[in-house]
Amino acid sequence: MILKKLIKFVTAGFLSVVALAVMPRVVAAGPNVAVLAFGLVGSQSVFESEAKGAAVILGQRLGADDVVARSNTKTRGDVTIEAIGAAVRTAAVKMDHENDLLALILTSHGSPDGVAVEAGRRVEILSPSALASMLGSAGVRHRIVIISACYSGVFLRPLANDDSLVITAADSKHSSFGCQDKVKWTYSGDAFFNTALRRTADLRQAFNEARAIVRQRELHYHLVPSNPQIAGGKNIDALLGETAGAQAIGHQP
Repeated sequence: MILKKLIKFVTAGFLSVVALAVMPRVVAAGPNVAVLAFGLVGSQSVFESEAKGAAVILGQRLGADDVVARSNTKTRGDVTIEAIGAAVRTAAVKMDHENDLLALILTSHGSPDGVAVEAGRRVEILSPSALASMLGSAGVRHRIVIISACYSGVFLRPLANDDSLVITAADSKHSSFGCQDKVKWTYSGDAFFNTALRRTADLRQAFNEARAIVRQRELHYHLVPSNPQIAGGKNIDALLGETAGAQAIGHQP
């Protein structure tokens, strides 16, 4: 009797181990991701083209659940600062504010005051402080902000922190290049979205590769370096499971 019980006990234990071994491993789900992309100047089609292309590529790389791309064009001018804010709030309503991720892409002309928003005859400047306030009021903790514009480094200080990764096409004192009408990408957009992000989903690795591509192109055409920037995002790295390094590159004081 004792021997039979022992055999049953050992057999049951063995079967339990086998069952555990063959059961699929439960993997914690990543964050839900929303991607919003805006081409802000309608007089040059490159901004519409870049916003659409960037939204698709970034959405695929981040496994986004919601991807929205809107642009001003030569015949349509409904993307205003107010409209951008409304879109951010609408996306935020559907998100877990503590655990999900909002990615915002802006492509436009820029100045030390911010980025241009040209909707028909209406011309506005979206300043760094206004964008910071817009995102803050939406309440989504984890954010990626990518700005393709001249002088876009002015957005680093107001936006970048452990929960917000900011990538810009230039530093705060220089122009970026490639915003001609009827081309599909600016220099930075082509390098980051259309080239580097197609090869890796790691945003920091993509940035490093894109910065080298942009520099090589600027040298070829004898242009003053735009000096693309990346800052913040320590907690974004953890959220996305990236291992390319938590140190921000090029964070301006």
